[in-house]
Amino acid sequence: MPESQKRSKANEGRMPGLDGVKQRERLLTTLLSNVDGMIYRCRHDEHWTMEFVSEGCLALTGYQPQDLVLNRRLSFEQLMHPEDRSRVRALVDAALRERRRYEVEYRIAHADGGSRWVWERGAGNFDEQGRVESLEGIIQDITERKRSEESLAEAERRYRSIFENAIEGIFQSTPDAGYVTVNPALARMYGYDSPEQLIGLLRDIDRQLYVQPGRRAQFMAALARDGSVTNFESQVYRRDGSVMWISENAREVRGPEGRLLMYEGTVEAITERKLHDAAMRYQATHDALTGLPNRLLLQERLQQALDAAREQGGQVAVAFIDLDQFKLINDSLGHHTGDALLRTMAQRLRACLRDGAVVARQSGDEFVVLMTRTHRGAIAYLAGLMLDALSQPCVIGGRELRVTCSIGISLFPGDGEDAAALLRNADMAMYRAKEAGRNNVQYYTAELQAGIAGRLELLTRLGQAVERGEFRLHYQPKFDLRSGRITGAEALLRWESPQGMVMPETFIPLAEETGLILSIGHWVMRTACLHNRAWLDAGIGPIPVSVNLSRRQIVHGDIAAGVAGVLAETGLPAELLELEVTESMVLPDAEQAAAVMQRLRALGVRLSMDDFGTGYSSLSQLKRFPVQSLKIDRSFLREVTTDPDSAAIVKAIISLGHNLDLRVLAEGVETAEQQAFLGANGCDELQGFYLARPMPAERFAELLRHQALAA
Repeated sequence: MPESQKRSKANEGRMPGLDGVKQRERLLTTLLSNVDGMIYRCRHDEHWTMEFVSEGCLALTGYQPQDLVLNRRLSFEQLMHPEDRSRVRALVDAALRERRRYEVEYRIAHADGGSRWVWERGAGNFDEQGRVESLEGIIQDITERKRSEESLAEAERRYRSIFENAIEGIFQSTPDAGYVTVNPALARMYGYDSPEQLIGLLRDIDRQLYVQPGRRAQFMAALARDGSVTNFESQVYRRDGSVMWISENAREVRGPEGRLLMYEGTVEAITERKLHDAAMRYQATHDALTGLPNRLLLQERLQQALDAAREQGGQVAVAFIDLDQFKLINDSLGHHTGDALLRTMAQRLRACLRDGAVVARQSGDEFVVLMTRTHRGAIAYLAGLMLDALSQPCVIGGRELRVTCSIGISLFPGDGEDAAALLRNADMAMYRAKEAGRNNVQYYTAELQAGIAGRLELLTRLGQAVERGEFRLHYQPKFDLRSGRITGAEALLRWESPQGMVMPETFIPLAEETGLILSIGHWVMRTACLHNRAWLDAGIGPIPVSVNLSRRQIVHGDIAAGVAGVLAETGLPAELLELEVTESMVLPDAEQAAAVMQRLRALGVRLSMDDFGTGYSSLSQLKRFPVQSLKIDRSFLREVTTDPDSAAIVKAIISLGHNLDLRVLAEGVETAEQQAFLGANGCDELQGFYLARPMPAERFAELLRHQALAA
């Protein structure tokens, strides 16, 4: 036989054995990897040192098997909850002494920081002398089972508590035999001495219990239709004849064959809630000062009137009434006098109403009268009555006062198809009455739309301003209070339109409202970064420049991506860009704003809280925002040297900022006295007309160059 054939024959005898071993190894590996849990072998030593851990270790503990083997990273005992270690050790040791398997449940710490419940089953390996050589077993995650058990136990505890300590009524009743089971709480609720007395005396539930005839039939019909009822509210008689409100939750109980056996459910006394709801409804729909319907109830009544007018025809009139010179009286004589005057005017307006007209307080010294099923003559007559009634003198606090009013009227359907349009147009007519000298009535006309047309024209020009290069940036320096050096600047937007300079307070709200602020804001940020990069290249930097963000920029789009793009395009170091946000901007949705600011801060830019102190929850919210500086609102500085309250607020803000390791800047500094006060109280930076007004970029660059040369 050739040698090659001999070798082949020899190999035929050996290879199947080797292949079999490898197959068994692969099979074992596959089995171990597919086991739901972690297979282990460990020493019976102080730390239960793992000698082998299966791949299930990662899913169970969050650690790789090699992290636990030979305690390379940590021991498995370290993963055990400290409160469970001694119990587990004692249980396993007892099983080993008795040479039996052990099973135990305990908690472990997962790598993700959470906690898991596990079940372990294993046994010891013993040598010929009966000494423990090792422990082998499996550990599985039973967290979900534990949670289910805990939920079930809690449900059982609650179930028992309901029946043992129920304060609400519980009942079982049949369609024709009345109550068959009630608890003491229900008997007391209905005024009976005991459950037995209630069952014996209250046999006809429909007639004896429910105030509304047929209510029991409605109850049973709802159960037949849906199988259960929830919050079935009714008025019922107590045993003494008094009336109360109840709310029932009930269900049908049927036998195996589907036959209705009974109803069972609970009863809650809700009389106090009903009274409270009625009071709350009144408070929600009526003005607290005058008792008149408020804006919410006016909207409901107006909508009802419009719906009726559309169906039945007819006219609806809305009269917008504003007291003339009320602010002067309120400011000069005090809020108490102003409030008394408003109450008097409300009473006079109410006394003028006829034929279902409604008067509501819109806000402040503004009232709205709604007239339905009316005509032009009746409207004019009522308007004259109101003018005359409100202009009569009244004595408040021993002082005789005389006020007039301006009235604007819009009519449905000619002046608007919906409530918002009618109110808006009546408001415009009222302002026309103001312009016409006050103490008169004006009706809405198409000419009043001219003002709206002007606003639309401004919006069109605003949309073209960026493309036409009509915007400019001016810079107002920020100064270090101690050294007097320029430490930064705020970029301020100016619009030089062909028709002349347009003030920011005119176009910024419009841009914010329409969404144009997004493109304008991007232009401002890009231009400010380009200017700052140029100053840096000219050797007159570095200096941080701050840009104001709008609320729309925070809420809409990815502002962080936009900022990153501008920084990349201009090459400006991120730390030389500061973004300013206001409290009023971020507080309505603090969680979203904080997340956006975290992303911005991760870019390396600086963040500043502008107008600090004007928000309604400044101190509690500030810690959520990753800002580096605070700007004290200028409103606190106006009287900081004369008003103790303003001074205390400014001192508190400076102290708060420093305690939080923030720089504090005061804006709106206009006098030497204000600067001295801020210096005495440790403010870091200043900004205001007293130090420097906003100036074009070229002029600010000259200031920087002069400061660089003087350094």
